Amino acid sequence: MAKILLVEDDPRIASFVNRGLRAEGHMLDIAGDGQGALAMMRSAEYPLVILDRMLPDFDGVTICRQMRSENITARVLMLTAKDALADKIEGLNAGADDYLTKPFSFDELVARVEALLRRAPDMRYDPVLQVADLMLDPTTRQVTRAGRAIDLTPKEFGLLRYMMEHSGAVLSRTQLLNNNWGYGFDPGSKVVDVYIRYLRAKIDAEDEAPLIHTVRGAGYRLCA
Repeated sequence: MAKILLVEDDPRIASFVNRGLRAEGHMLDIAGDGQGALAMMRSAEYPLVILDRMLPDFDGVTICRQMRSENITARVLMLTAKDALADKIEGLNAGADDYLTKPFSFDELVARVEALLRRAPDMRYDPVLQVADLMLDPTTRQVTRAGRAIDLTPKEFGLLRYMMEHSGAVLSRTQLLNNNWGYGFDPGSKVVDVYIRYLRAKIDAEDEAPLIHTVRGAGYRLCA
């Protein structure tokens, strides 16, 4: 499964970007320094790297040059507090594909991420997920059941995708919270139960067998 690599040493920004992009249905890996980021890029393929320019060990421009020298073809969105034109030109000349100045709006970040993912040359599209007659296409973000189109919000889509990727397994509320809302949510929150109700209302028509099952005292399981 293709993931975005976020390289950011500020835990607040990393947490904000991670939660937000996961809510949009993306999967992320996170590195806090340049050395760790390069090691991750050498061992896995990422269609997109969101790269902070100022890191504790290497400058983002140096990392970007090293990526290109090693023929790492991931698209690079560089984040920086430097807004001078010369700094932007330096980053782009080093191999970055786009530049976003801090502070930035999350909507703009999402728009730039989506645009770069569409242009990613080696992006491997995720396979269509299927459980019984329920189908989810991670690439087109289309969901259908028995040919019936189902319109989901980004959060509903992310939750359903995670459950379909682990179909048949019992998933606790804590697992669902951590993988879809991040670690900042209260484990006692009822948000998982609320969104499970939303999914059931959309996925299970009156004449269709239910696919999302409650496992008392344990969590939820999606299976035929």
